[in-house]
Amino acid sequence: MMGHRKRIAVVGPSNTLPLDVPSRVLALVAERYGDEGPEIVFHPQCFLAAGHFAGPDRAREDALVEAANDPKVDAIWFARGGYGADRIAENAISRMGEAARGKPFLGYSDAGFILAGLLADGIGRPAHGPMPADINRVGGAAAVARALDWFMADSPPSSERTIAFNMIVFSQLLGTALQPDLTGRVLMLEEVDEPMYAIDRSLFHITANPQVRLCAGLMLGRCAPITPNIPDFGMDEVAVVRHWCDVSGIPYLGRADIGHDAENKVVPFG
Repeated sequence: MMGHRKRIAVVGPSNTLPLDVPSRVLALVAERYGDEGPEIVFHPQCFLAAGHFAGPDRAREDALVEAANDPKVDAIWFARGGYGADRIAENAISRMGEAARGKPFLGYSDAGFILAGLLADGIGRPAHGPMPADINRVGGAAAVARALDWFMADSPPSSERTIAFNMIVFSQLLGTALQPDLTGRVLMLEEVDEPMYAIDRSLFHITANPQVRLCAGLMLGRCAPITPNIPDFGMDEVAVVRHWCDVSGIPYLGRADIGHDAENKVVPFG
């Protein structure tokens, strides 16, 4: 609609968002787009704290459902990663109505639990990509700008059947109601702050899953930094993923430009 200013709601299904993030993100929006930029609305829930989480489970769930079901909100942007999205994902998605069905949902890391569940239920347009908290990374302004440009482009749903997840998050959601149909999809996986033995263990579990073995192939994102393995594991991440692809019969399709860093690319789930 002519003159419509895109409204993006930021919600926090995992950990508390640092207080300096909104001002830095809004300054970037003003600098990049001027008056033509999107309206970024940070839900107050993002700044709650209840133990490990950005508020109690119900507060995080309600904030996500409120934004998803609000017809005046054009897109959902997950505030940051951490842990906690799995605790609310299934209930929140079950409460989403018609207004949620066409919206982009963007995030990565722990948000992968929700993105996977949305894909499984055919709700919205989930995509892996940078989040507001990335503004605090070295070079993070470029990552946040990449996400904003994707929102502003409002591209039609991708025809490429590609999905992207953090490795441990994806391993943990397999076998749950959040697991999407993986048939014919290219699966991208990245990891951060894990030793090689943990990466190996996650890939064993992932590639042993019968549904995963129906995917078109596996691409490996960045796995940096890797926690030192004592004694040395004797294989790097590429050798490990090649091993499990050989064991499972899943084609290894090379590297993917995703990771817990400022270079993390947007990957719409086709």
